[in-house]
Amino acid sequence: MGRHLIIYTDGGSRGNPGPGAAAYVLSDTANNVIAGKAFFSEETTNNVAEYMGLLRGLEAAKKAGADSIEVFSDSELIVKQINGKYRVKSDNLKAAYNKCMDLLSGFDDWNISHISREKNTSADRLVNRAMDSRKNVTLGAKRRASSGTKVRIGALISGGGRTVLNIQKEIDAGSLNAEIAVVISSRSVVKGVQRAKDAGLKVEIVRRKDFADIERFSCRIAEVLKEAKVDLVIQAGWLCLWRIPTEYENKVMNIHPALLPSFGGQGMWGHHVHQAVLKAGCKVSGCTVHFCTNEYDKGLIIVQRCCEVRDDDDADTLSARVFEQECIAYPQAIRMFAERSLPVQNSRTG
Repeated sequence: MGRHLIIYTDGGSRGNPGPGAAAYVLSDTANNVIAGKAFFSEETTNNVAEYMGLLRGLEAAKKAGADSIEVFSDSELIVKQINGKYRVKSDNLKAAYNKCMDLLSGFDDWNISHISREKNTSADRLVNRAMDSRKNVTLGAKRRASSGTKVRIGALISGGGRTVLNIQKEIDAGSLNAEIAVVISSRSVVKGVQRAKDAGLKVEIVRRKDFADIERFSCRIAEVLKEAKVDLVIQAGWLCLWRIPTEYENKVMNIHPALLPSFGGQGMWGHHVHQAVLKAGCKVSGCTVHFCTNEYDKGLIIVQRCCEVRDDDDADTLSARVFEQECIAYPQAIRMFAERSLPVQNSRTG
């Protein structure tokens, strides 16, 4: 019986075209990882990077002595093209497609299937590590948080707290040189409060209705942050306007479920954003991490990530796809802050 191996591939770019990376993770049928690598490119497109991830994965599988392979990719387009359901029309893709088909013909048996991004996390993380570092990276050379003092985070929530849990997961994995010093909730009865407590995080309730005006409300938030000796504030589903003190300028981040400056401003939060994107007929949406000012969604952009808008999407399905990107974008922005790689110059970051 021949050797059967499993390949997860991914690719992407920041700019389309722009800096990008392609990656593969190779494992056996017992889920033991054999190899994994991401390849950085100064200029590429999403689809070219996806094909390069597949090409590199096939080469690695052949080198590892595979007779048959199972391939998983979160690119629906490439899976359909390889399976003969879509024609390859782009000249930029034809050469890579032909190379992949030549390699596939060298295996006794092969299959390629589409999976969601949330089931392709290993390859996806490799891609983002390569783009963050702007160099090739190898699985096993695990990214370690920078040495030195940890960044103390204050998280502001008004709802379910999923974003806070995602950040804590990155911290626990050792990929963020940070700690969540305090979680401030603007509501006392929301899932995020209990979820944060269950995660062992300190929680403070600061409700707008308990204060006479925004100034007093804002002062209390600042007091809690100072008591916790917070270096960075992250708004994580925070729905209340508060006055950001001058000492926290460029130290308060927010994540918005659309590609700012589009679909931002007062009243544009949660499903309202996704409904507006669908109503406008957009083909692409995504998320934006930005520094906060005292105007809604007006701060400098730090990170943006894109996802497709499908013809059969509703606000719920689009929200789920955008949240997948949020789980990557926010840790990336915090990591950049922790590594002091966010100089603010000429109204731009990075």
